[in-house]
Amino acid sequence: MQLPFRSEIRNSPSQQTIKIYLGDETLDARIKMHLERFKEIELVEIQDTVGQNRANENLTVFLKDDVDINKMKSTIDSSLWWYFEEDMVEE
Repeated sequence: MQLPFRSEIRNSPSQQTIKIYLGDETLDARIKMHLERFKEIELVEIQDTVGQNRANENLTVFLKDDVDINKMKSTIDSSLWWYFEEDMVEE
């Protein structure tokens, strides 16, 4: 069974980001709105993914300054697991 999402911390010269790859890309906009509620998140963008064995799109999460990216990744992962469990119960 495919997981509903996968997340990775990415380091770039300008800013650390968290990339989220959804199993179902039709949920990109809904998950983007869900994540934008976190006060630690500055911006969430839906971006095209370049690379092999990747989803066509990903959500790129930009954090505000002085936010611990490891803690935030855990928070996002927990929130998304909760989100998908709730979503699957409704079906």
